[in-house]
Amino acid sequence: MSREKLKDKASIKILEARKSEGMETIWDRYEAQQPQCGFGLLGICCRMCNMGPCRIDPFGTGPQKGACGATADTIAARDMTRQTAAGSASHSDHARDLGHTLIAIGKGTVQGYSIRDPYKLRIIAAEYGIKVENKKDNELALELGERVLQEFGKQDDSQLTLSKRAPKRQQEIWKKLDIFPRGIDREVVETLARTHEGMDQDYKNLIQSTMRVSLADGWGGSMIATEVSDILFGSPKPIRARANLGVLKEDEVNIIIHGHEPTLSDVIVTASQDPELIKLAKEKGTKGITVAGLCCTANEILVRRGIPVAGNFLQQELSILTGAVEIMVVDIQCVSPGIAQAASHFHTKVISTSAKASIPGVEHIDFREDNALDTAKKIIKIAIDNYPNRDKTKVIIPKEAMDLVAGFTAENIFYHLGGKFRASYKPLNENIANGRIRGVAGVVGCDNPRMGSGSSHVALVKELIKNNVLVVQTGCAAIECAKEGLLTPETAIEMAGEGLKEVCKAVGIPPALHLGSCVDNSRILIACTEMVKEGGIGKSLDELPVAGAALEWMAEKAMAIGWYFVASGALVVFGTPMRISGSQAVYDYVTKDMENITGGKWAFEEDPIKAAHLMIDHIDRKRKALKLAPMMYTQSYTVTGHLPSE
Repeated sequence: MSREKLKDKASIKILEARKSEGMETIWDRYEAQQPQCGFGLLGICCRMCNMGPCRIDPFGTGPQKGACGATADTIAARDMTRQTAAGSASHSDHARDLGHTLIAIGKGTVQGYSIRDPYKLRIIAAEYGIKVENKKDNELALELGERVLQEFGKQDDSQLTLSKRAPKRQQEIWKKLDIFPRGIDREVVETLARTHEGMDQDYKNLIQSTMRVSLADGWGGSMIATEVSDILFGSPKPIRARANLGVLKEDEVNIIIHGHEPTLSDVIVTASQDPELIKLAKEKGTKGITVAGLCCTANEILVRRGIPVAGNFLQQELSILTGAVEIMVVDIQCVSPGIAQAASHFHTKVISTSAKASIPGVEHIDFREDNALDTAKKIIKIAIDNYPNRDKTKVIIPKEAMDLVAGFTAENIFYHLGGKFRASYKPLNENIANGRIRGVAGVVGCDNPRMGSGSSHVALVKELIKNNVLVVQTGCAAIECAKEGLLTPETAIEMAGEGLKEVCKAVGIPPALHLGSCVDNSRILIACTEMVKEGGIGKSLDELPVAGAALEWMAEKAMAIGWYFVASGALVVFGTPMRISGSQAVYDYVTKDMENITGGKWAFEEDPIKAAHLMIDHIDRKRKALKLAPMMYTQSYTVTGHLPSE
């Protein structure tokens, strides 16, 4: 049962409290689906045309080809490729919207927005070949926005962020493999075209396209989204906040923002601080207004505004089940239809705001940048007016809420590592080279009812930092670790290995660094590139002692993220396999052969301790190849195929 894997105390309290009331949640629906389709899980069910659906018998006694003749290799690779294209499209479309916002600021047609990081605006504009001297912010915003949008429609030229930022060796590998991406939209469209019935049948060709479209996202769309978000809403700086359902208030108007677009969440935060609205809230008998985030919207407003985090993906229904939420405002991605049903048991109003993500049964308020502040104030007033409808006898707010430090970026890590006058990655590289720090691991991605609710991330990070691996995090994985206290400097003293502990104490950072939302995985690419530039621990990304994991991956976006890291030369570990296990050829190609092609590869391991040591072993092999110094401190625990005692 998936619920038995749930470890978060706040979530357990809500589920137990509502159990007798018959309120359905994502865990109930997941368990009702058991057993899930075995053909689908293995990736050998094809629905690409109306001759099907066709399936391959994994035991070899039934059909081994679809009606058209497609084999398990073709079917598994084709489905994976199409899913990766969808994941790449989602983050890249997010970037496109931000580009349009830049243009609107330049034209003066927005409300409630400004350029909050004019310095970065000039840095990025110059990188795009725009002359920045003697120009106002709005002029540069207009030029940069138009230039950014050109990256989507390029037909043959490479993307600027990739060609200017990726290490030269990686670019040479990509060109040799013919996976060097062109325009973002071109790669998405071509990849989808390749997966149409009667098109590409060769699993190696399909995987080649998979890598190309994912690189267009990681080094293109997602990187653009991160940079433009910093320009519009301010570059993050380390900031303290709190996380978990306990951030909700019994005596305040509670507003939850859920989704992924900072254009909505940022302006709602601004509007919530309006004195007139606060006065109106107090007239309703409250002490004020609490705005809290869920999922990647939470990360966006956390790292820039210090707004508390109510929870991750699997807590969206649970936040409503507290009975204390006046409205949940949603935009795009990771918004479950189940929230409408959850809200039907309470006074909570769910408001959708994006034309791209309509939800049956909820109120829709169209959100546009030209009247953003007015719309945000309207939404907050709805929440205030709804407060008297709250049934206080139904309210259950768990006490659980944990301190955290978030807001690290590839740029400000320079300062934290080296100080104001010698900011660089040299201290990090030196401490990896001398054996205090074993390497760096990215622990990112979703939380999934199949594996509980994020507890795998926590166990993985604890094992990594215990073995002197510095961890960087984004997305719901970061939120889960925040709830467990892993994102505070104090944690280094309590849980980190001796070498990592020394570095964290000297620098004043947690052993696990929160880098932002899912699109901000691009910050990890940039940080790895800076490590290469600094030198001493590898001349390309595939030589670095680094690894990544998304154990509880759920969305197609996670596949795109994983693939652009594998294509960039990294080991990536998923807790459950992508749906390719029905093809031994495809499975072996991505988990074994790929390392000789890009330098990166996939691994699949559900046990977080075993997954940690897959990553550690990989990092150690990279250290050995680079002839780095032996580790100063070693752990006594060795993986023997079972979990260690606590």
